[in-house]
Amino acid sequence: MTPRIEVVGIDSLMLRLFDEIDEAHMPWLLAAARRLHDNFGAALIDLVPSYTTLLVQYDLAQLDDRQARQRIADALYELQPYAEGQGRELNIPVWYDPSVGPELEALGQRSGLGTPGVIARHSARIYQVFALGFAPGFAFMGLVDEILASPRLKTPRKQVPAGSLGIADRQTAVYPLVSPGGWNLIGRSPIKLFDRDMDGYSIWQPGDRVRFQPIERAEFVRLGGDDRPFGVTP
Repeated sequence: MTPRIEVVGIDSLMLRLFDEIDEAHMPWLLAAARRLHDNFGAALIDLVPSYTTLLVQYDLAQLDDRQARQRIADALYELQPYAEGQGRELNIPVWYDPSVGPELEALGQRSGLGTPGVIARHSARIYQVFALGFAPGFAFMGLVDEILASPRLKTPRKQVPAGSLGIADRQTAVYPLVSPGGWNLIGRSPIKLFDRDMDGYSIWQPGDRVRFQPIERAEFVRLGGDDRPFGVTP
C-alpha cells in the first residue's frame, strides 16, 4: 500500500490507497475511513469510500489544505486493517428468471454454463460491498466469477425496474429504484433497498458482505416482488 493524496476540489482531497480492485483491500479502506472520520471531527463534511479510494470533503472555515493533509497523514499512522466480520452479512433473495432477467439465458450460452449454471455460480459467492453511488442505495459489489464477467450493454436501457439484479464486468448490483441502466440483468429481488426512514437510507453499506439466495416465483411474489416480465409497464 502506497497512499497518495490527490486534489479533487477546493475543499476536497482524494486519498488513494490502492490502484487495483481487490476484496482484500476493503478492511484497510474501512479502517482508514474510521480514522479519517475521527480525525476530522466536526470539520468533516463528507467521506465517500470507493474501491481503492476515500474522498474527504472538509470545512474550509475550519481547515486549510495543509491542515487537512496533516489530519489524513495522522489517520494513516500505524493504520491496521479491520478484522474480518466488521461488516454485516446480508442474504438477499432473488428470483433468477429470463422473464425478469433478459440477459440470463444469453449469459448461460456465452459462458457455456447454461441458465442453471449461471444461477449456481452467481449465488455461490459472497460479494463485498465496495461503494454506494449512481443512485440512492445502489451498491457496487464484487467480484463475480470471471466466467460470468460481462461488459455493459452498448446502449443503456432507458428504464430498469427496481430490484433488477445485474452484472457489469466483474461487478454485480441491484437497482434500488426505477432508473436508466446498462448492466446485464439476470434476476430480480423483492427487497426494498432504499428508504428515507431507514438508518443510513440504505439496506447496505461499504464493507458489508452479501449473498444472493435463489427463490421461486411464488416466494418472490409473497415477499412483495413485482413479477411483471421485463418491458411490461403498469
